[in-house]
Amino acid sequence: MICEFDPPVKFVLDTTRIPDGKHFIRIVAKSSKGVEGAKEIPFEVRNGPEIVVVDLSDHEVVDTQVPITINAYGGETDDQFIIKGSETPKAIPAWVWALLISFIGFAMFYFVMYLTPDLYKSFF
Repeated sequence: MICEFDPPVKFVLDTTRIPDGKHFIRIVAKSSKGVEGAKEIPFEVRNGPEIVVVDLSDHEVVDTQVPITINAYGGETDDQFIIKGSETPKAIPAWVWALLISFIGFAMFYFVMYLTPDLYKSFF
């Protein structure tokens, strides 16, 4: 037991003293008749830098040579961060390409359907 309080209670959980990884907090309450109730709440601490791996997923089956990009992001500095581009390069999703092709196709269809000689009257 780390601490004991009378309900209701509010407190701040300081995760800077907890190592990164999966943890849980266990809360035990006792009624006035001595009956206990317990609840466990799992949580994950990540105070260290965020690590991003591109081109390799969890439990992926690979063969031959696989190029992998690894990037880490930390927030301990007080430096100013100016976004100049994507730090973790990713391909454009397929749904974006499908949406773009659909839009261009509809625009061409609309242009061809309403293209008539009446629209081109000469100013001379």
